[in-house]
Amino acid sequence: MSILSEFKQFAVKGNVIDLAVAVVIGVAFGAIVTSLVDDIIMPPFGLILGGVDFTDLKIQLSDPVIEGGKIIKEGASINYGNFIQVIINFLIIAAAIFALVKSINSLKRKEEAAPATPTLSKEEILLTEIRDLLRARS
Repeated sequence: MSILSEFKQFAVKGNVIDLAVAVVIGVAFGAIVTSLVDDIIMPPFGLILGGVDFTDLKIQLSDPVIEGGKIIKEGASINYGNFIQVIINFLIIAAAIFALVKSINSLKRKEEAAPATPTLSKEEILLTEIRDLLRARS
């Protein structure tokens, strides 16, 4: 079996396609959460803390290089405000994924708990019919 045909078989199985769809939806969901945190959650916190924009919170390690009144190279800095926003993004996404997985697992447990209707083989069906016919004759 060639590598190309193995890859084709692997890709068509369905798991890869499901994974690709999940990644696309995850990226879109990440963008929504980022906007939620950056545009809706953090501005009120910044206002409460005295009009602070969290993306501007940083510890400046070195001065920027300035020539002719223009910044040519930014100075090195530790951007802890941006890091705080990324942590909040992560926590919201993690909570949403946890809730989704928990609900899916709950549905699976309900499915597994439901009694399965036994399927009879052809022989069992035939024997049941014979039994019923013999009961009817007696």
